[in-house]
Amino acid sequence: MKRFTIFAFSMLAVLFLFTPEVYAASDGEAISGLALGAGLGIGLAAAGGAIGQGKTMDAALNAIGRNPGAAGQIQTPMIIGLALIESLVIYALAITFLLQSKI
Repeated sequence: MKRFTIFAFSMLAVLFLFTPEVYAASDGEAISGLALGAGLGIGLAAAGGAIGQGKTMDAALNAIGRNPGAAGQIQTPMIIGLALIESLVIYALAITFLLQSKI
């Protein structure tokens, strides 16, 4: 977890290094900011969705392992939760396509 935190903070530092150039750019150069935002947005959304789905599956499989008789009661809410997590990633993909159409 410590390595991930260091990696996340270093990526944010790199992002903030490029931020002044994106906001100070003229209209022609602002397009690169849209491309950067679209790429980072879908990447972060996919990473967040993957982490959320992994934690959901881990908790559900641990619960089923401890009480196999409750597998049916655990499986349905788990699948609904996974679908909701995936829908957020699909919304980010749709926003990325909208940003790409402005480039």
